[in-house]
Amino acid sequence: MAYEVAAPKYVRLAQTLQGRIEDGTYPPGTLVPSENQLVQAFGMSRPTVVRALDLLKRDGWLESRQGYGTIVRCRPEVVEQKDQRGREALERDESAAPGRLVHVGEVPVPPRVASILGVPKRAKVLVRRLLVEDEGEAVELASSYFPAELAKGTGLADSAPLQESLRDHVESRKRVRFDHVTERVSSRLPSKEEAELLGLAKGEPVLSVLVVACDVSGRALQVTDVLLPADRQELEDTYRLG
Repeated sequence: MAYEVAAPKYVRLAQTLQGRIEDGTYPPGTLVPSENQLVQAFGMSRPTVVRALDLLKRDGWLESRQGYGTIVRCRPEVVEQKDQRGREALERDESAAPGRLVHVGEVPVPPRVASILGVPKRAKVLVRRLLVEDEGEAVELASSYFPAELAKGTGLADSAPLQESLRDHVESRKRVRFDHVTERVSSRLPSKEEAELLGLAKGEPVLSVLVVACDVSGRALQVTDVLLPADRQELEDTYRLG
């Protein structure tokens, strides 16, 4: 049976609005429809519309300007395809990776991941956390999150490394297909556990490449948070000028 789960209404609305930004319906620098207009156009409640707009603002697609309204920003900064850490994490064969699995199991879903996967904030998701090393030095910590229902009937919960990529494993066991990937880059301070695994001193930041793998409808199937020690990386970014 195909895996189907409906994302919350506000997530679906945010995906629709993001699609209109990407296809040029709402060009950079222009106003998006007002809350009242969106309520009427989509037949959704005002709280749903507000949550959708807040999600797009948080992810860098929209910006509120006092006395003016909500405008479309340029496409959020993404890592240029010359540096594809995120895609590598999605396509990596765990059994051949130079590192080790440090955790496999169900965990409370991180808030940021919950909104992307469209699961309740108190839900549990399956995580596979891989520590990648180079000559004994930790260089990357990749945490891949899957909805619990999607993980059923697969070997994702097995503690042993998979003999294939996460993508190939899911596609071969579930009636789903990965269609496209988005990557969002930010910097933050690591948790105590993350810092210990990466061998970082207190206060040292990490780069987070949040990789969202979706099917053709835009539904997120997998979210991987790739953490890189900021002082050991050189990333090249490309920007779209409005």
